[in-house]
Amino acid sequence: MQSGAGKPATAGPQATLSLPGLGRQWHGTSDRLPAGVRVAIVVSRYNDAITGRLLQGAVATLLAAGLEAGHLDVAWVPGAFELPLAADRLAASGEYAAVICLGAIIRGETTHDQHIASAVGQGIEQCSRARGLPVLFGVLTCNSLDQAQARAGGTAGNKGEECAVAAIEMITLLAQISSPAKPLQPQGGSR
Repeated sequence: MQSGAGKPATAGPQATLSLPGLGRQWHGTSDRLPAGVRVAIVVSRYNDAITGRLLQGAVATLLAAGLEAGHLDVAWVPGAFELPLAADRLAASGEYAAVICLGAIIRGETTHDQHIASAVGQGIEQCSRARGLPVLFGVLTCNSLDQAQARAGGTAGNKGEECAVAAIEMITLLAQISSPAKPLQPQGGSR
């Protein structure tokens, strides 16, 4: 949806301000997915009591936005560290409008969690840019199990739902924006 001058366009629960006098402005929406799109979710089995709740939230959100159940594929990986590789393989297939990554990294007695979280975040971001596809980071990085539970359907909401909303917004936004221009080719003639 391209917004009119001076009129706010809504994108999910928050309004987005349109800036009059500028060129085109695009806003993704989170209420409805385009017909026929496919979405993949990659889920870590490690901390599955948490990641299962994230998955339930994401699935419910996507189905409520009109995604057909048969157009939602889920890949389970051993742990968060494996999320980027599976996401990249799914993104490279060309079958999906978005790939959502769900995991839970909980601090232990060492700094191991920090190294995992950094690698996972960078891998997911690199996959998204390399594939030109929304690959979303729905990985909890918490100090305790209580914090993770609060963010997986508890007092702090469900980050799986939030990640699915972001996926829907990005799918609808990118559908409005034309694909990147091809690189300029040298004109004919010799030097």
